[in-house]
Amino acid sequence: MRVIAGTAGGLQLKVPRTGVRPTMDRVKAAIFSSLGEKVIGARVLDLFAGAGGLGIEAMSRGAASAVFVESNPNAARIVERNLAIAGLDGRVRMRDAFAYLKDAAGPFDIIFADPPYEALPGAKAFTDQLLNHPKICSCWRNDRGSACQNIHTGK
Repeated sequence: MRVIAGTAGGLQLKVPRTGVRPTMDRVKAAIFSSLGEKVIGARVLDLFAGAGGLGIEAMSRGAASAVFVESNPNAARIVERNLAIAGLDGRVRMRDAFAYLKDAAGPFDIIFADPPYEALPGAKAFTDQLLNHPKICSCWRNDRGSACQNIHTGK
């Protein structure tokens, strides 16, 4: 996994051997192509951070700050290492993403959430939990003020 562009562009990042599924470079490229200059100066929240690839990419491209939330202790240590390797100053929180959201101090301009594919047996899927989580909307600041309504109602 590597940083695609910005101040840390081309840098290879460390990835834990197990427990994470890094976002592929072409997916990251598409995400950041869509975001364009909105990343510059943004406050970023990277939930289910894994190795930190999305948040580090955002910081490399000019985000003002990033908070990385990862429950796996090994992965959280790797995020800290990757930040040091990239020369970036992000904050790593070793917590469950949903527990973090209860106390989240937003607002954030960009929230990345790349959860594991499956929830635990008998639990709701992570994506459904995120899209219906009331704190996501209260932590997410945007210039239109209606993004969460759009997510919930489709309008």
